Amino acid sequence: MELPKFLLGDNTDYPTAIFIIHTDYPRFIINLEDDQVEWLEDFSAEDEKELSSEAENLIQAANDFYDREVNRYNES
Repeated sequence: MELPKFLLGDNTDYPTAIFIIHTDYPRFIINLEDDQVEWLEDFSAEDEKELSSEAENLIQAANDFYDREVNRYNES
């Protein structure tokens, strides 16, 4: 099965939270309510250096995905 790069998620235990799940490497979940990021990968020290520069772009892409999805929902 091929998964989309981003998925929207919610949970009734967190009624005000909206989660974006990034399914490609490096996998992560961001809670848009408070911008907390949970990485689903184990990183070496060298990986962490590269990740720090890429993380901002990935989080921006997650926010852009959310904005696009909300706009599509509101247009329909």
